[in-house]
Amino acid sequence: MDWQKIFEDNSPVRAEIVKGVLGDNDIPAVIVNKKESVYQIHGHYEVMVPVNDVLRAINIVKNEISFSNA
Repeated sequence: MDWQKIFEDNSPVRAEIVKGVLGDNDIPAVIVNKKESVYQIHGHYEVMVPVNDVLRAINIVKNEISFSNA
């Protein structure tokens, strides 16, 4: 199965939220940790979905998920 990145963020919590919302919409998703393995300082987290679900996943992320800084 081919996977494509549809979201990236420095926060593992935000990545988990996106993955959870996609899962609730029957879209399989995985999180790829792109942080440096030793110190975990630089890098980010990527949420990947199957290529066939990319457009639907992007629409869900864009329209149904918002992160407030509250």
